[in-house]
Amino acid sequence: MICNDDPVSDVLTGVWADLVGQEKAVEVLRRAAESQPGRSSHAMSHAWLITGPPGSGRSNAAKAFAAALQCAEHGCGQCNACRTTLSGAHPDVTLVRTEALSIGVDEVRELVRRAAMNPAHGRHQVVVVEDADRITERGADALLKAIEEPAPKTVWLLCAPTPEDVIVTIRSRCRRLHLATPRDEAVADLLTRRDGIPPEMAAEAARAGQGHIGRARRLARDEEARARRNAIGELPTRLRSLGDCLQAAEDLVNQASEEAAAATAESDAAERAELEKALGFGSSGARPRNAQAAIRDLEKQQAARSKRLQRDALDRVLTELTAYHRDVLAIQTGAVRPEEENALRGARLVNAGWSASLHRVAHSQSPEHTVATIDAILDARNSLEHGVTPLLVMETLLITMTGAARSLANPACQGLTK
Repeated sequence: MICNDDPVSDVLTGVWADLVGQEKAVEVLRRAAESQPGRSSHAMSHAWLITGPPGSGRSNAAKAFAAALQCAEHGCGQCNACRTTLSGAHPDVTLVRTEALSIGVDEVRELVRRAAMNPAHGRHQVVVVEDADRITERGADALLKAIEEPAPKTVWLLCAPTPEDVIVTIRSRCRRLHLATPRDEAVADLLTRRDGIPPEMAAEAARAGQGHIGRARRLARDEEARARRNAIGELPTRLRSLGDCLQAAEDLVNQASEEAAAATAESDAAERAELEKALGFGSSGARPRNAQAAIRDLEKQQAARSKRLQRDALDRVLTELTAYHRDVLAIQTGAVRPEEENALRGARLVNAGWSASLHRVAHSQSPEHTVATIDAILDARNSLEHGVTPLLVMETLLITMTGAARSLANPACQGLTK
């Protein structure tokens, strides 16, 4: 397993330019891309498992590697092969991303069929699976033989948070490459250099992004995203009663549902129109026989996708709350000194912009309560992952955060619930 725990300071160029803090991993991929096609090389492998925490750039690394494999200059970033690969238009590079909860056997079989084809224009037939951790057991069985006995010019690039998230028979046959969490200063530099974000805002977004480049970029560029995040940051000081907790939980779940609906509306409509056309729906709207089952299957898939996006939106809320209470605990234990709260490396606050709120909460409760709150947030994430009703999860969490649950059993604290 190759690990990128100690990034160096080389400036990355070409297709690698945006892989912040991943210099050692890029060097491994670059050496593999530069190995001669058709020749045996220890640098190259027909199957890779690229892992790393959310936002570390797993899919970007895989796409950059795919571009380098097709590029005559091994990743110049300017040629047609590089540009079409990165945009998803290269005929010999298949990019698989899913918004559903799993990648099933039928989809995997289609990938295997495509991977067995000779390249039409490029040097390799490359399949990039961005969410390999969602491949079902039956799907893994279908993929296994293709990885064990690959076509001569086929390269599989599988991405997942950790190796343990991928079925063991698959991960044991892949070369592993692990990406590290990018440093805040490196993310801030990228936002300033690539996106023209003012340094101060870039630094704040980088800290808030917690190593997730996409989240940091969205916070730096999207005022609405910053407003949503600030609303989450107000929760620990705004909740005063049981009613507040229940209303806030309902608002958070509704916002997540609306966010999911907005994200899927266009694709849902396009998929529905495409299916109706394929089924032969007439202009009068008359439905052909046996069309109902196909439409039901599509609606089921779309509902699963919407459910996942809603869960992802709520998970972002939980991530923000975890970081908030991590900062509270850091203040309570003296782990972060006041003069270092705004730093981009070392001991610092993730949410330095909320310093006044953080100090207020830190002085109003014990470190034990803060630890219990963090545990409750982790329990909430686990409950969402296992399909517990989102509203119930959020209500339970917010009540625990405010101590309202204890007040119900303590007459001396009944004022909290009024």
